[in-house]
Formats: sequence, structure tokens, C-alpha cells
Amino acid sequence: MILSGQEIQKRLGSDIHIDPYSESQLNPNSYNLKLHNELMVYDNHQLDMKKENTAHKLIIPKEGLVLEPNKLYLGRTNEYTTTENLVPMLEGRSSIGRLGLFIHITAGFGDVGFSGFWTLEIFCVQPIRIYAGVEVCQIYYHDIKGEHTEYISTKYQNNIGIQPSLLFKDFE
Repeated sequence: MILSGQEIQKRLGSDIHIDPYSESQLNPNSYNLKLHNELMVYDNHQLDMKKENTAHKLIIPKEGLVLEPNKLYLGRTNEYTTTENLVPMLEGRSSIGRLGLFIHITAGFGDVGFSGFWTLEIFCVQPIRIYAGVEVCQIYYHDIKGEHTEYISTKYQNNIGIQPSLLFKDFE
């Protein structure tokens, strides 16, 4: 079952923490999250799953930044979230998708107990100018049934910024 916006608001400070929080971003059954001004781009066109792939940061200036098609940009939410006893899910906003901007390619599924900023896998169909502070995605919450274990990953838990892939650690 998906939580309503009213239930999300009711559980703030207990099962759900969103920092910063603004009631204006609350929807009937989700909460909009904003794009931070920092992006990350991999240095090489060809990536290797078994190796650490280097990347560099970009800052989105006030006048915006034009994204290139067929290039992966990693971004993050402005909001730090913590979720307990619920499964957090992330989706791009339909208004953003209708511009051909994908906010997450595969990683919209969160784990119960996740704490951190959400890393966004941003990809565009055609050139598009983006701006920091825009509500680009929405988080929503599912109830979890039965006994469960909280997420305790050493790779992504309690992150402090954009997280490039750490899949190479699975091969160590």
C-alpha cells in the first residue's frame, strides 16, 4: 500500500525524515524532491564494472546548464531522507519526463532503513537546459509487511553527496 500525502506528513519525525522539508512540496501521495546544483560526469566514455570509474563534478550555474543527449549525468537531491519501517521509491515527475529528461534510469527502488541523499541517474533525449532547485522527482512510500532487516550497506548508506557506482567493490 502507498502512503497518502497526509500520512507522509503524519509520519515525519518518526518513520520519515526529510531535510529540508517544505509542505509546498507535498503531493496527494508523494513528496517532490529538488535537484542539487552539483552534477558528476564519468571521465571515460567506456566504463568497466570491475573497476572504479573516475568522474568529475560540474556545478549548475544560476543561468542553468544544457545537458547533452547520450551522456549520463549523476546528480543528487537537495533533500536528505531517512526512512524506517517503509520502502521508499523514487520517480521522475511527469512534467520533467515530458521534456525528455529521465531522472533515474534503474535505481528508483529504495531499501527500508536507507539514509542519505538520492543519487539521480540523469539522461536526456535532446539537449535541455536544467536548473538547480527545480523539483525533478518525487519520493513515495510503501508499507512493508512482515519481519525485515534495515538497510546497512557500507557503499551508499549515510552518503554526503553524489555516489558514482561502487559496483567494483562487489568484485573485491
